[in-house]
Amino acid sequence: MYVRRLTLSLLLAPALVTASYPQSSHVDPWAPTELNNLPPVASLTDGTWLKGDLHVHSSHSKESSNNSVAKIISYSESVGMGYACITDHDNHVLGDVAHNTWTDPDFKSQKLILLYCAEWTTTRGHGNTISAVPYDHQRFYYVRDQRDVVVGAVKKELGIHLSANHPSGKDHFGYSYDMVDSIEVWNSSIWPKNANAIMIWDDMLSSGRKLTGRGGSDAHHGAAPTPEQATKNTPQAAWNYIGTPTTWIFVKDKTRQGVIDALNSGRVSVSANPYAPRVEFYADTDGNGQMDMMMGDNVKATGKPVKFSVRLTGNIAPDGVYTAHVIKNGNKYKDIQITGKSGNAGFEDAPPQIERTYYRVEVEGPSTPYPQVPKSTEGSGSMVGLSNPLYFNFNPNF
Repeated sequence: MYVRRLTLSLLLAPALVTASYPQSSHVDPWAPTELNNLPPVASLTDGTWLKGDLHVHSSHSKESSNNSVAKIISYSESVGMGYACITDHDNHVLGDVAHNTWTDPDFKSQKLILLYCAEWTTTRGHGNTISAVPYDHQRFYYVRDQRDVVVGAVKKELGIHLSANHPSGKDHFGYSYDMVDSIEVWNSSIWPKNANAIMIWDDMLSSGRKLTGRGGSDAHHGAAPTPEQATKNTPQAAWNYIGTPTTWIFVKDKTRQGVIDALNSGRVSVSANPYAPRVEFYADTDGNGQMDMMMGDNVKATGKPVKFSVRLTGNIAPDGVYTAHVIKNGNKYKDIQITGKSGNAGFEDAPPQIERTYYRVEVEGPSTPYPQVPKSTEGSGSMVGLSNPLYFNFNPNF
């Protein structure tokens, strides 16, 4: 009886058995195509490396302690920083950073390039605004809860650099990554907690977004001048403070706009602290023995082998051995060893002629002491630094 009913039901529903669909005639309009007339690569030698911290809080952030603007600037100068970006929470002053952090009497320096910054603090997450000139941050604060299309339009009108902060943390970045210029891939000295931020970065890169990776200590608390001025958060200063990590930017012009331009271009690397080696990443695309592109650059691939070079500059342990983890299109490609004596090593690969491809490196090895922040190396461990990617066939109009 059961079999007869089942047979009858199948006869009454022939469409379920015999339905067919025509062959699709659609063509993928977004399929990779050969790119022509990419912008030329800028000089690899006409520039200067500047180091600094792109995420620091002063006493204008209510939860900070023993960290005045004057202290931040003086300390940054003492460890050889070239620029400073004080990013106080805008909601602590109802958006009016222009009449708080930026007009602080001590917001001045003869040695540092001081950028106009703030931490855009919203219900959907946090982001840093970075500018070469003062701008109307109040307007950006007011649109914090609006739709992304509104936020993006105001951001564009103000002409600011917007960076996604701690994208996978408690105060993750909950907005579209299509309106940001960079992403904080290394927040604070505690390197292991950034694994999910790195994953998000690789997701964005793999999908065609040319997004600069940068660091930021997110330091709120300085060392107490006297025991009486210490707070429950004072011990944090021994673990995480200005420069843990340090973001290096290759600038053509040592100006505020020069720093912004280089940050936008991706000629950026991140080190565990101001004294740790700087990671540099280059490629020789035409095989003439001369490096002709560096991290942040985007060129048309020929399909032929490219020689890549990873270099460590600065305080390298002479007898140390470093491991550069090469990441290709979001996946571990290979590990290469760099000895302290040589400071560099290379590898070869052939990026496809049509498809987009990117390479970046993360370097592990002997930690470099940071006496002013003595416990920071316990947080960063063997992580020395990372590069931004080298890009092949990325559409500049994406």
